[in-house]
Amino acid sequence: MEKKKIMIVDDDARNIFALRATLKSKGFDCISCSAATEALDILKTSEPVDAVLIDMMMPEMDGYEAIPLIKDLENRQSVPVIAVTAQAMVGDREKCLDAGANDYISKPIDVDKLLKILGNI
Repeated sequence: MEKKKIMIVDDDARNIFALRATLKSKGFDCISCSAATEALDILKTSEPVDAVLIDMMMPEMDGYEAIPLIKDLENRQSVPVIAVTAQAMVGDREKCLDAGANDYISKPIDVDKLLKILGNI
C-alpha cells in the first residue's frame, strides 16, 4: 500500500516538528508549510497530497480564509482538510466545519484521535 502524504500547515515550527515526527513514525509521508499562501502555491501544482492539516490561527492568512481557497482548487476539491486549533471553546468546531473543514482536532493533539481521522482517507 502506498504511503499517504499529509500536508501540515502551521506557523509554529515546533508544531510542525511534533506532527511530522508523529505522522512519520506511523507510516505517513509529510510535507510542511509555515504559511497558508505557501500551502496554496503547492496545492495548485500536481504535488500528491492526500490530506491537509491546517492551523486555524496564523498571521497573514488564517485557516478560516485558506480552507475555502483550498476547496476551490479544481484539483483539490476531494482532498480532506482537517482544522487544527488551540481554540476548543463551544462553537469552535462548528466554525471550522462552516469554513469548509472536513474535520477538526484541538491542540494539544490527541494522536489516537488524529490517526482515526487520517485512517479514513
